[in-house]
Amino acid sequence: MSDHHFVYILESSDGKYYTGYTTDLERRMQQHQNGTGAKFTRGFGFKRLLYHETHPTKSEALQREAHLKRLSRTQKEMLIRNNRGLSFDNNKDLG
Repeated sequence: MSDHHFVYILESSDGKYYTGYTTDLERRMQQHQNGTGAKFTRGFGFKRLLYHETHPTKSEALQREAHLKRLSRTQKEMLIRNNRGLSFDNNKDLG
C-alpha cells in the first residue's frame, strides 16, 4: 500500500477543472497528458496541474476529493489562488 494519497485539481485544454485522487501524482499527470488517464482528460485534454494535497490515508483523501468536487468553480479558484504551489496534509481545514 502507498504511503502517499493525493487529491488534485487539473485544468483541461478548454479550461474545465477536473478533481481526482491518486497514489502517484507524477505518474497520474503523465497518464492524463498521454490521454490514458481519466475519461474526462481523454475527452477534454490536459493543460496543467493547478493544485494538490497530500493525505495520510486513502479514506481521508477520498473524502477530501468528494468535498472538493462539491465546491463551485469560484471556490476552487479561491483555493488554488490562496495555496498555489503548496501541498497540504489533512490536518488543516481548507474550505
